[in-house]
Amino acid sequence: MSQAELSVNFFIALFALIDPIGNVPLFAAATTGATAAGRRRVAVYIALFSMVFLTFFYFTGLTLLAFFGISLPAFRIAGGILLFLMGLEMVRDDFAASFDDGEGDEPDSLPLSTGAYARKRFERLIVPFAMPLLIGPGAISTVIIYAGEAKRFGMAGAAMGLGVIAAVCAIILLAFWATPIISRALGKIGMTIVVRVLGLILCALAVQFIIGGIADSTRGIIKHSAVAPYEDVK
Repeated sequence: MSQAELSVNFFIALFALIDPIGNVPLFAAATTGATAAGRRRVAVYIALFSMVFLTFFYFTGLTLLAFFGISLPAFRIAGGILLFLMGLEMVRDDFAASFDDGEGDEPDSLPLSTGAYARKRFERLIVPFAMPLLIGPGAISTVIIYAGEAKRFGMAGAAMGLGVIAAVCAIILLAFWATPIISRALGKIGMTIVVRVLGLILCALAVQFIIGGIADSTRGIIKHSAVAPYEDVK
């Protein structure tokens, strides 16, 4: 595989796993009530966090997980539990409230500046929105696998990997900046429907993560058809 083919495959795989377009309604729900400037700043923080986190795993691989004695199946199971709780809140219509920072509840409190508001909201979104929803076990393992493939290209391979990660994170930023347009198009009722349907899908995805984690860490307990139910579907 050439370096160009490797970079294209890496981009497609990482983009599909992070799915920035599909996560726009979730970002809109998580930033309900935010000003346009505040939402844009939060999007910048999330994109930068994704860039730093993915780059870190691109160069460290499994070293960090090995240091703590954590396997990828364990990481997958833990991420699945967090995603399930997040999806349950979305289905129950508690999702936006779970990210409410309480600003404005105190009549004597001063309004936060855009930067302070964005930092406070971002702290609430690191887990489980930025990780493991955007950057889950699949994205991390993909970064590690392609980092190993790119080693044979030396510095050019490292630069290629950084370029792919930067491109995906730029798409995350642009997609989240387009949140107001999508929110206006869907309306309040449409957003509620989308968030609840996505919550149900997220719960199912979380269960799939847990099934995959159990299958990877055991032998014969989980059927292969349950781990990859559509593998043979053309």
